[in-house]
Amino acid sequence: MSQQQVIGIDIGGTTISLGCFAADGTCLKSLRIATPQPATPEAIVNAIANPIQTFHHQYSCRAIGVGMPGPTDETNRIARVGINLPDWTDIPLAQWLEDKTHLPVTLANDANCAAVGEAWLGAGKDIENFILLTLGTGVGGAIFINGQLFTGSYGAAGELGLVTLYPGGYPCNSGNQGSLEQYASIGAIRRLTGKEPLELGQLAAKGDRNSLAFWQQYGKTLGAGIASLVYVLTPEAVILGGGISASAEYFFPATLAEIQIRVHPSSRVGLKLLKAALGNNAGMIGAAKLAWNLLTK
Repeated sequence: MSQQQVIGIDIGGTTISLGCFAADGTCLKSLRIATPQPATPEAIVNAIANPIQTFHHQYSCRAIGVGMPGPTDETNRIARVGINLPDWTDIPLAQWLEDKTHLPVTLANDANCAAVGEAWLGAGKDIENFILLTLGTGVGGAIFINGQLFTGSYGAAGELGLVTLYPGGYPCNSGNQGSLEQYASIGAIRRLTGKEPLELGQLAAKGDRNSLAFWQQYGKTLGAGIASLVYVLTPEAVILGGGISASAEYFFPATLAEIQIRVHPSSRVGLKLLKAALGNNAGMIGAAKLAWNLLTK
């Protein structure tokens, strides 16, 4: 094909998503593969090498963007830590992939990729200042300021799910205790209810009182965590994604009410609470956008 494309990759703990994208965000081909277990850096690089080569032979691919569950360094080339992945400490992932594919590679935290995707084609389009939380296995976060992704001095800013909610609460893999993640993630929901979020959403849809009450409390807890973030960043919008957001209709009202109770009106002027629009594809789409950005630098 004469038109040039890029590859976006989203590395998850159980699934890796890969897609080939045109400059306007059109996905020409996508693929999901199981994340190898144990998910060591070498195993993941080997698992994605063949699909990348297949895409590259079928399309004119010029760059690769990769989203991963953990922070990168400020150069977007070193995977500093893989939260919940084994042996991921200061891994030169971009260089490894470049050696295998001969294409330029850029890395980003998976929640940052999701935010870039939502800013490009989703709920964050035309919003200059927003924060995004991904409610899933963990609680990821990302910050957009003046239309740009903010990653701080060393590339690791925006870990919004790791802020303290309850001092002395449940221990977190980050080393914190009582972080928002420990009360708003899938693991937290399992611990609190013994059920999966999807099941609780299905029960709530049938009018189950216990499930509706759970989502009400979940929304209040999430709203309390978001309130602190709003005070710091005063965004135009808070965007919520990840698998748990599938049940947004059952907890959004309580979340918004809690934010309104806890945040002074001067810090939440016109604040919108939005559901992410791109679903599980957000990270892959955002990674592709970062690959395009790499080519236009």
